[in-house]
Amino acid sequence: MIRLDAHQHFWSIARPDYGWLTPALARLYRDMLPADLAPLLRRSGIEKTIVVQAAESEAETEFLLDLAMQNDFIAGVVGWTDLAARDAPARIERMARDRRLVGLRPMLQDLPDDEWLLCDSVAPAIDAMAHAGLRLDALIRPRHLPMFLRFAERHPDLPIVIDHAAKPEIRNGAIDAWSDDIRRIARETRALCKLSGLVTEAAVDWSLETLAPYVDVLLDAFGPRRLMWGSDWPVMLEGYPADALEPYADWCNTTARLIERVSRDDRGRIFGATAADFYGVG
Repeated sequence: MIRLDAHQHFWSIARPDYGWLTPALARLYRDMLPADLAPLLRRSGIEKTIVVQAAESEAETEFLLDLAMQNDFIAGVVGWTDLAARDAPARIERMARDRRLVGLRPMLQDLPDDEWLLCDSVAPAIDAMAHAGLRLDALIRPRHLPMFLRFAERHPDLPIVIDHAAKPEIRNGAIDAWSDDIRRIARETRALCKLSGLVTEAAVDWSLETLAPYVDVLLDAFGPRRLMWGSDWPVMLEGYPADALEPYADWCNTTARLIERVSRDDRGRIFGATAADFYGVG
């Protein structure tokens, strides 16, 4: 089976797209490009990646598509466009002509309206995505999960994946409400979920035992055929001490330990086959 990282980012700080990327984020405030990631992939045996937008900008999506054209290990791009724009369906139709574009991601966690995705103004773009064969990456937090359930029920034909398991509040030990909502979504919709981003939601002194209850919920709720591993590189660096030697490899190895109770074939699905099937890449 292919080993595929279902969620990583690139950026160049010279670009004007990244308003959130400031010198205060010392570990992230530098160019993060394919040449930086490629050796990490080789050392961890990861063959392909899905690169995901990090800015509300079509220009950044074009930047990522150019990188995908230049680097064979990038299997697909999840980009961005304003789904509420009047001309969003036409924009989506145009963008989808580039087969390297496999999905779109609105940055829902940053929007002031937690129910924005349910707005009538967004519905034509969602229909256009489904028609174009694109997937939706849902960047949400636990407070969005009830809304997301309604959205997923409203659009059963749209392939959807929840990024970073909806960012459970691991740092605070909050699990019960998140678990209930996640389990209901898994039970009542066809949505998939990414096993990614957990270390940045935990305190920097996290351990295997810290993450295990959350991963167990995901395994029980979604199962290997609806769960996909992602690194969230380089954002995941924020979840490690500054002197950590190999955060990428460590997260890969940590995940392997967290899911060791499932079969070898099922581990292979989580580490690549689920994402390859979902995004239509190989």
